[in-house]
Amino acid sequence: MFTLYAIPNCDTVKKARAWLAEHNIDYLFHDYKKQGIDRKTIDHWLTQKSWEDLVNRAGTTWKKIPDAEKPTTADEATALMIDKPSVIRRPLIESNGQLVLLGFKADQYEKIFI
Repeated sequence: MFTLYAIPNCDTVKKARAWLAEHNIDYLFHDYKKQGIDRKTIDHWLTQKSWEDLVNRAGTTWKKIPDAEKPTTADEATALMIDKPSVIRRPLIESNGQLVLLGFKADQYEKIFI
């Protein structure tokens, strides 16, 4: 079973969810806004990807952070992701404890799911 971590009102997430529905792919939805995210989960992700890969530097949340407050280490980035989970690149798809995908590109989804 796949878990899609995201926020529901994100346009990219809406595209990913529509693609998954169109292809009848079952998944669990983890809503950062309602459920948050914990350090243990982020620490596990950091064993597979760098914090630079996990943080969405193109997003509004990141851009609103003053430069002096932007993380420069994994510990600082982890604290930021816990405090402001909308800074995490999305959607993030995990299966059996492994990160499968970050973001949405239809061709990548086809390779994984079809």
